Amino acid sequence: MTTAYITHYLCDKHNLGADHPESPQRLGAIQNRLINGQLLDFLRCFEAQAATREQLLATHDADYVAAIFARSPEQGQVELDPDTFMMPHTLNASLYAAGAVIQGIDLVMNKQVENAFCAVRPPGHHAEFDKAMGFCLFNNIAVGAKYAVTELGLERVAIVDFDVHHGNGTENIFQSDQRVLYASSYQHPFYPFADPGASHDNIVHIPLEAGSNGKVFRQAISEQLLPTLQAFQPELILISAGFDAHKEDPMGQLRLDESDYVWITEQLMAVADEYCNGRIVSVLEGGYNLDALGRAAFCHIKSLMRL
Repeated sequence: MTTAYITHYLCDKHNLGADHPESPQRLGAIQNRLINGQLLDFLRCFEAQAATREQLLATHDADYVAAIFARSPEQGQVELDPDTFMMPHTLNASLYAAGAVIQGIDLVMNKQVENAFCAVRPPGHHAEFDKAMGFCLFNNIAVGAKYAVTELGLERVAIVDFDVHHGNGTENIFQSDQRVLYASSYQHPFYPFADPGASHDNIVHIPLEAGSNGKVFRQAISEQLLPTLQAFQPELILISAGFDAHKEDPMGQLRLDESDYVWITEQLMAVADEYCNGRIVSVLEGGYNLDALGRAAFCHIKSLMRL
C-alpha cells in the first residue's frame, strides 16, 4: 500500500495575475520540494478526473452551479466576490480540483492505495452551498464527502481542517448532516470574520488567538479534536490541508512550523489506523509563502507515506 498524489495540469492554468496570492506557483512549490527530497518517485501519481455536474449538484445549489458555468469567461476576468475571480481556465481547474477528491476517495476505498494527497487549486473550503468566496468556487472536500456518504453509503466521514482560516463553506454545507463530522482549527477573530459560535452536534470549532504557536495548537487538538474523532469512529478521514498557519505565511498570524504538520498528520493517521484501515484523503487548501508551503506540504506527505 502506498500514497497517491493526484493533480492535473489545468489546475496550473487558473491564473489571476502576479498580484493574486492564490497563484499557480503554489503547486510547483510542492512538486519541486517532492522532487528535491526524492519522494515523488515513491508516490503513485494520478492525473485527476473532472467532477461531473451531477456530483457538484449533490453539494451545491443548482442555480449556483448553473451560474458558475454560465459566467465562465472566454477572456478576461469575472468577479464573483472581492477575493474570488474566474478567468478562462478557472472552471475547468475547479472541476478537476473537486474531481480529484472523489478520485482519491475511490482509490482508498478500493484499497488501491492507503491514503492520498490532492495537489489541486483553486481551494474549496470557503465555498458555501450557494456562494463563492475566499478564492473558492466549489467546495472540493465537501463534494468528496457528499460522494462518500451518498454514493458509497458511508455513515461516518470526518473532515479535519487545519487551515489558518475557518472553513465556513464546509460548515455551511454539513451543519445539519450527522453523517459528517467537521472539525476546524483556525485563527480567530480572522477571515471570514463571522463568529462561528460554539461547537455543537457534528461541528467542532477550535479557535486560536493570533500568535498561537505549535504548543498551543497541539494542546487544543489533543483536548478538543482527538477525543471527538475517537468517539465518532470515522470510516474515512478527509483533511482540508491548509498550510497558511505556518509562521512564515503572510496571510495569517499563527506560528506553526513543519514539525506541527508532521505531528497532526501522525495523530490523524493513528485515528485512521484504529477505526478506518488508514483511509485518509488530504486536499490542499491555503498556503501562500511558497517556500514554507513546499516544506510543510512535503512533511505532511512524507508523514502520510510513513517515512
